[in-house]
Amino acid sequence: MNILISEFMDEESVAWLQSRFTTTYDPTLVDRREELLTRLAKVDALIVRNRTQVTADLLAAAAQLKVVGRLGVGLDNIDLPACRSRNVEVIPATGANALAVAEYVIATAMLLLRGTYASSIEVAAGKWPRTALSNGREIGGKTLGVVGYGSIGQLTARLAAGLGVRVLATDPMLSPDSPVWAATGAVCCTPDQLLAASDVVSLHVPLTAETRNFINASRLTLMKSNAVLINSSRGGIVDESALAAALKEGRLGGAALDVFDEEPLKAGSVLERCPNLILTPHIAGVTAESNTRVSSMIAQRVADFLSSAKADS
Repeated sequence: MNILISEFMDEESVAWLQSRFTTTYDPTLVDRREELLTRLAKVDALIVRNRTQVTADLLAAAAQLKVVGRLGVGLDNIDLPACRSRNVEVIPATGANALAVAEYVIATAMLLLRGTYASSIEVAAGKWPRTALSNGREIGGKTLGVVGYGSIGQLTARLAAGLGVRVLATDPMLSPDSPVWAATGAVCCTPDQLLAASDVVSLHVPLTAETRNFINASRLTLMKSNAVLINSSRGGIVDESALAAALKEGRLGGAALDVFDEEPLKAGSVLERCPNLILTPHIAGVTAESNTRVSSMIAQRVADFLSSAKADS
């Protein structure tokens, strides 16, 4: 059995796979699409992160492909119907990076609310912007609105509750009488109710036709003028132009984006020079610890799948 890994993976997990299967690890291969397609001809398993586009043309080039391991949870870079039609199993690392994302959301919310951590250069230079930076806000007693209340959203809510934060949540997959609400202490509400009442809004939904531009110009007007927005789920869920306008016009207190409609974000985008905006390069779920957990989970599950497929053949 042959495995190809086209993006970065924990080296211990790579070595573990190499001890069991013919495994090629090239984390730069994602940037050489034609070479990737050529090397897929005799591959049984492909392991990717979010940049490798597993499309119909890739699947056509991989006649022996049996399984795709996803080092993460989002599947919008994988053509699921095309995989199903070719009987290719898709295995995500469900839950393995949830803590990393939840901690990112809470830490970023606190940074945005306090607004005081960009003054090191001024202070070191002898300036003393104490008055200007004395109006930061505490997260305790605030309301967090979680859009998408799956495992990551629920873990984010639990961390927030430990800081004295009230949690509202909305999720079309959960009925108002779901036991999840009582178990987590979150209040079920509609998206518009959540946006209007929240001091911090955190997005945890997949990118679909229904969620594309979920946060648009109209919905931004529902939010408090000093609220902050955090998107660590998928690019395209926030209308970047509308967000930039709201920040520049002072209609929103701040925002953090870890994901973008087009990645990498191009220089000269509408997001340049926006006030109170934190931009990170799709790393909310990536820490030393989460990379180990994600890689180990996918290595084990892909190995199990291939071993089962070999036994059945």
